[in-house]
Amino acid sequence: MCLQCDVTKKTKEDMGGPPREGAYVHGLFMEGARWDTQTGMINESRLKELAPPMPVIFIKAIPVDRQDLRNVYECPVYKTKQRGPTFVWTFNLRSKEKQAKWTLGGVALLLQV
Repeated sequence: MCLQCDVTKKTKEDMGGPPREGAYVHGLFMEGARWDTQTGMINESRLKELAPPMPVIFIKAIPVDRQDLRNVYECPVYKTKQRGPTFVWTFNLRSKEKQAKWTLGGVALLLQV
């Protein structure tokens, strides 16, 4: 089993209730890039936006053989801006660009800004 991460286009206020399976997660911030809700993919960050908020993320467990790893960036999740000891998990986020671009840019999700 592994975790599948789907970024929705909704905010916390738009959510009606809990999902039948999995969980909704909100309150994360992206550093080094931004989430484009129109395309549903990672995009270049805008000027003066250091840590834009992420929409609600739907997480559920799926079998490993059903995991789709094409066009994804393995985005690390940290508790704070300090990297290393605050590492939590890795989310697979959709991207048009190669993974190396986002890795070199230091793109990560943060639980606290």
